Amino acid sequence: MKRLLPALALAALTLPGWPPALESQQAGEDVVALLEANAHITQKVMVPMRDGTRMAADVYRPRTDEPVPIIFSRTPYNFASWRDGEFSSGTYRRAWEAVRRGYAYVVMNERGRYYSEGNWDILGPPLTDAYDAFQWMADQPWSNGKVGTLGCSSTAEWQMAAASLDHEAHATLVAQGFGAGVGRIGDWYEQGNWYRGGAEQMLFFAWLYGVQTNVRPMFPPNLTQEQLARVSRYFDLAPEMPRVDWSEALWHLPLVDILENVQGNAGPFEDMIKRKPNDPKWYQGGLYHDDMAFDKPALWFMSWYDVSTGPNLAMFNHLAEKAESEEARANQYAVIAPTLHCAYTRATENTVVGERSVGDARWDYDALVYGWFDIWLKGQDAEQLLDTLPRVRYYTMGANEWRSAESWPPAAAQPVTYYLDSGGNANTLHGDGVLTTTPPERDRPDRFTYDPMDPVMSYGGNVCCTGNAVRGGALDQREMEERDDILVYTSEPFEDGVEVTGAIDITLFVSSDVRDTDFTVKLIDVAPDGTAFNLDETIQRARYREGYDREVFMEPGEVYEIALGPLSTSNFFAPGHRIRIEVSSSNFPRFTRNLNTGAPVWSDTEPVVANNAIHHSAEYPSVVRLPVVRR
Repeated sequence: MKRLLPALALAALTLPGWPPALESQQAGEDVVALLEANAHITQKVMVPMRDGTRMAADVYRPRTDEPVPIIFSRTPYNFASWRDGEFSSGTYRRAWEAVRRGYAYVVMNERGRYYSEGNWDILGPPLTDAYDAFQWMADQPWSNGKVGTLGCSSTAEWQMAAASLDHEAHATLVAQGFGAGVGRIGDWYEQGNWYRGGAEQMLFFAWLYGVQTNVRPMFPPNLTQEQLARVSRYFDLAPEMPRVDWSEALWHLPLVDILENVQGNAGPFEDMIKRKPNDPKWYQGGLYHDDMAFDKPALWFMSWYDVSTGPNLAMFNHLAEKAESEEARANQYAVIAPTLHCAYTRATENTVVGERSVGDARWDYDALVYGWFDIWLKGQDAEQLLDTLPRVRYYTMGANEWRSAESWPPAAAQPVTYYLDSGGNANTLHGDGVLTTTPPERDRPDRFTYDPMDPVMSYGGNVCCTGNAVRGGALDQREMEERDDILVYTSEPFEDGVEVTGAIDITLFVSSDVRDTDFTVKLIDVAPDGTAFNLDETIQRARYREGYDREVFMEPGEVYEIALGPLSTSNFFAPGHRIRIEVSSSNFPRFTRNLNTGAPVWSDTEPVVANNAIHHSAEYPSVVRLPVVRR
């Protein structure tokens, strides 16, 4: 049982007739008809929690007298209405996928959402709600006592902390795009994607606007399950929120008033925006931290243009090394696709992410997921399926093919150090910034002005959930590189091509004339025709350079060493291509603007212009360390 994902690969790729034909690809109306003909359907079951609050669940289970395993999804979104002609939520397709393979499918709303009682908080505290839901499912007469959790984004993020409770019925988890459930893992203090390098990521500003409402209809507790089910088919219960132009709304200062400024409701945002990266409140509720127990086999799905690939990979490595049992450590597996957030199954024969074609990135995810569940929830014998797929299957862009590794990063990845250098004029695409394997002899710093009221705008990138404010994916960065506040460092063209796969570490030596500012980096693949596609990006707030449990401000003119959180990618720089690094002090509105005053960012309204510098010399070696795979 210790080498199970190889088993699944063989099942997905070589066994005749496996998996069955995907009937669920029929129109939405047919899926409903199939469920009605082949499943027991019970909607709006009110599942009691230990405090008496009831969570609303829909249950779809095969028509059989034998007990069956359960696939469980918990979500803040609406899954209730049968009137959605497009069936865009996917609830019925997922239910039919489970039922036709011999599983019950249970989908439940988080506390305080739609028909679930109580007050909502992000990731659904109290955490005991997950434990109580597992117990309820295990106790059902039609259950075989085994539950596997499944979902992407909000239906994945709660799974890790829930797994730490170690309920015996929770047999395994399949978590996809799960970064907002990762709190602190090693040096990553993301706190659920709220931060990167101590700077706030603005994705939740827009997302919470539509989710954290505390105004909704309530129903008397004596309504029957049948009455609730009938109501749910015709009423969405989602409040009518004003349509917001987030490309404008995210400029508002102070940050604490952003949602109020667009007529948003009070909710968790007002507290979260005031927290620092190591605030004790981050360690309460639904985030998973690296001091929590974990003893479950897990199949993790990530993507190169998601918002949280770096911390997600750190989570995978943490559990592969430190899960409670040898069985759990041996059964952590990962798949990394070349897509945006939760877009795995939308890959096509010509997968385009932003503007970049990355080839045929399709994969039979249903076969992989249900093969995994068959082993852990049904006890399927895995002996015939061993030795066919390693622990990590990842997609290398540029080469445009799936590859495999037994660990992350691949053992063949060896660090190669590139030094930032210039004659002091690395500003813009037309400057003299270079990446070289030879350390520069003397310091000729590159200087630029960062004005918070004229920030470098986010253009493409590894993003999610910002409404119309940011278009994600790979976009040609040359237009942005005309800005004088972007420093550009580029290598010589490669003769033979170079594969970079793993974590890219960056160290900068910086100075400024303000107490606090940010430093940003982008990693870019430059084609022979000059097209410059972004691969990953990061940021570091200077006040947290010595740790996220303290704030240490800068002295004007002093040079400081700053290590930026590593970038992550797998990309083949083909012959003639070059590696490029962009350095600046803003990437807005993916990240909040630092107003450079040193005041609390959430309440600050008076920006100060910063004059920043990047130093590079034997004394101040600003470097990028690339994991190069020789094949």
